[in-house]
Amino acid sequence: MTIFFVIAIILAFIYFDDKLGGHFYKKKKAKIVYQERRSNLSFFINGTQLFTDYFTEIRKATHHIHILFYIVKTDEISQQFFQLLKQKAEEGVRVRLLVDWVGSFGLPKKLIRSLKESGVEFAYAHKPHFPFFFYRLNRRNHRKITVIDGKIGYIGGFNIGKEYVGQDPNFGEWRDYHLKIAGEGVYDLQMQFCRDWEEATKMSIAEGQYFPPLQKGTVSHQLVAMNGHSVEQQFIHFIRQANKEIIIGSPYFIPGRAVMNALLEALSRGVKVTILVPLKADHPFVKEAAYPYFYHLLKSGAHIYRFYQGFYHAKTMVIDEKCCDIGTANFDKRSMFLNSEINCYIYDRAFVQRVKEAIQHDLARSERLTLDFWQKRTLWQRGKESLSSILSAWL
Repeated sequence: MTIFFVIAIILAFIYFDDKLGGHFYKKKKAKIVYQERRSNLSFFINGTQLFTDYFTEIRKATHHIHILFYIVKTDEISQQFFQLLKQKAEEGVRVRLLVDWVGSFGLPKKLIRSLKESGVEFAYAHKPHFPFFFYRLNRRNHRKITVIDGKIGYIGGFNIGKEYVGQDPNFGEWRDYHLKIAGEGVYDLQMQFCRDWEEATKMSIAEGQYFPPLQKGTVSHQLVAMNGHSVEQQFIHFIRQANKEIIIGSPYFIPGRAVMNALLEALSRGVKVTILVPLKADHPFVKEAAYPYFYHLLKSGAHIYRFYQGFYHAKTMVIDEKCCDIGTANFDKRSMFLNSEINCYIYDRAFVQRVKEAIQHDLARSERLTLDFWQKRTLWQRGKESLSSILSAWL
């Protein structure tokens, strides 16, 4: 009896900690909309190509390197990354590395100590503490930002680890979308990194030396940084702008009621909706949590595909041929209501066409989900879906 009482007290504490924390932080959460910029954008869909370019640019750094990742592993690829950062710090380049506390929880203290001894400034983002410990534990800095000398920037879905270059046999080929930015947009990436660094360390970064003059590029785009409670509204806004076609790519599809209603309304007015998700899952329950949404979308005429040749991790949305979104926000409740995210909205028809071509290539290696297949799910599968729906806000 005592054990049950203690468990009940703990569960009640977690519940009220989460609710009160959410109420407290809801007042503080903000969406930072940077102005529309023009930059030169490079588009990466392959981890090997991305990291070849990424490591080359880091090696060329002469003044500073600012990096934020959600996940950094400790495997061979990660060790190359750490060694490169230590090398640059020893050369006199100012190196700041910020990683999410939960996402990069496994980093050994010995490794962190060696980074700091080499001159790398290291910090954890969103490290939980009281009050609202459990609520803070559930919030993540999911952004992936790199700024090199204030002139080159990277943003997208790739983290640091062997799976992201296709070396994990459990996943096979890793499909993701990442941007390299050269031009005005780097200013905004730098501003966001400085904000996140100050939030994590309580130390501000002097602006002058980290913001060199930047030239306009050829592609019109806009960066938007969100801290929960803003991604949902942004997705709904884009969905409502569509006249002909909406394409959504995401490793996790748990849109919630409001976004779901916007998609169904788009289908009712004749907009073609195509959704691309992975066939396999990298986390428990996330795959099953999508199926209740799939049923209503399939009934309304949506086209849903499951990528089978590896793992699909890209976060993208294409609206007609005029706009696309590439960033860090997944199409799920965690990104919409909890995580800190950053997305890049691109308003350039030629670039949007490049993204659509990449998606078409991925669709060609995907199987289409049918209503008949959905209706033939096993009782075991349906049970997992019911449990997943209950847990969907925290997946």
